[in-house]
Amino acid sequence: MIDILFLIADLWLIFAGFFFGWLFIRRFKNYFLGIECLVVATSATNFLLWSLLSGDPQNPMYTIAYFLDAFSRSFGFTLVLILGLMMVTHNYRPRLWHEIGAFGLAFIGGALLVALHQDGSYGVGPATFFLVTNVIASLFVFYFAVRVWQAGAHGWAVATAVITVIAMYIALIYDFFPWPFDDELRTAFYAAALATWGTQGCIYYYAYKALHAYNARVGIAGGARNERVRA
Repeated sequence: MIDILFLIADLWLIFAGFFFGWLFIRRFKNYFLGIECLVVATSATNFLLWSLLSGDPQNPMYTIAYFLDAFSRSFGFTLVLILGLMMVTHNYRPRLWHEIGAFGLAFIGGALLVALHQDGSYGVGPATFFLVTNVIASLFVFYFAVRVWQAGAHGWAVATAVITVIAMYIALIYDFFPWPFDDELRTAFYAAALATWGTQGCIYYYAYKALHAYNARVGIAGGARNERVRA
């Protein structure tokens, strides 16, 4: 049963990453959030294929999985996430070199952290770094949720806060507190994590959309550029 839940959760993350990533780019020209969602979806696809076809730590797909995981947990779904949300909270308009620099930093961070991982784990140093970056990004997301609440989208604001708290819990137990009831492959944990990350992408998109629409109504420049965004 837990294997089926894992499969469903991974498929959900793949769909959410590709679908909402495409929407972020197409409707808001937000390449920070769009590309990061696409990276997460690619990571979930690779993870699923590795789980189904190999499961061997010596398979190159395993290294790719580690790299994409480190890419997002270092600067991808942290620094890149903050910059992407700032486009709707602060009317931030990034230049091309900002986008290239942010993703370049995430690439370098992912590569270095993969080089540091030992015996299938990152070690205390990298794991602590992941946790700190997650907390910093989460604090900004809570601020984003407040802005969404002030825009009148109370449901999406609450959903944003709740899913962020759950994601922080996932980040805490990822490397430090494995569930004692889980199997050796941590199937239950990964099912919960994948489901959480997919739901994050979905909720963050609609919360972003709500704040963007509010900005358009009150005449803030960033929102006014895309008043015709549809559901």
